[in-house]
Amino acid sequence: MGRAYHQHISSALLQSLPPGCSLLDLGCGTGLFMRRYGENGGDAVGLDISRGMIENARGRCNGFEFCMGTAEELPFRDNSFDAISCLLAFSYLRHPSRMLAEASRLLKPGGRIAVCTLSRNMLTSLVPAIYRLGELIDIRHVGVGDFGEQYYTEDEMVILFSEAGFLDISVKRVSFAHISLKKPIFEIARKMEPFVEQRMPSLAYNILVAGRKPGLIGGRTP
Repeated sequence: MGRAYHQHISSALLQSLPPGCSLLDLGCGTGLFMRRYGENGGDAVGLDISRGMIENARGRCNGFEFCMGTAEELPFRDNSFDAISCLLAFSYLRHPSRMLAEASRLLKPGGRIAVCTLSRNMLTSLVPAIYRLGELIDIRHVGVGDFGEQYYTEDEMVILFSEAGFLDISVKRVSFAHISLKKPIFEIARKMEPFVEQRMPSLAYNILVAGRKPGLIGGRTP
């Protein structure tokens, strides 16, 4: 389930980024997305707040660089990367606007950023309430969790990206089969996923937002 879920959302993220370039992956975890990006000829640097995650990522991604840190204060020079990705870490940032400002600083002119994060819809709006109800009636495994995540709407993400100065902002919802579902329900949701994403995107669990830093690459606008 975890592999299928990650494969689906990472494929959507890859389509929003230039292939074969220098990538900074924020909240890289165990390096799954970095490895996929590298398979297409790209070079990547991973940043995560967890030392254990980074150690696992090093074992998975030979030749890539990693560092510990927070996405809200990045230890790199201006104009260092062609692309920046953030897969399912954005919802846990306390200061998302600060992260986007840092991303803009680090991207080369014309560079691309793509963020996949939790979206707010009628299903995800119920998650915190269901979790608290489960705690009150002493049910520990209700299939969802509440870890202080921030759920975003399309408009909220567009505003954040616009305020950070990004152009050509695109937004789409992805993934109906979420890893927190029980396996039989997950398999049903996975079969329905293409239809939901195309015809009923408001039910998709995640939102993918991409944008471009102003400027020229090789004398032309990408």
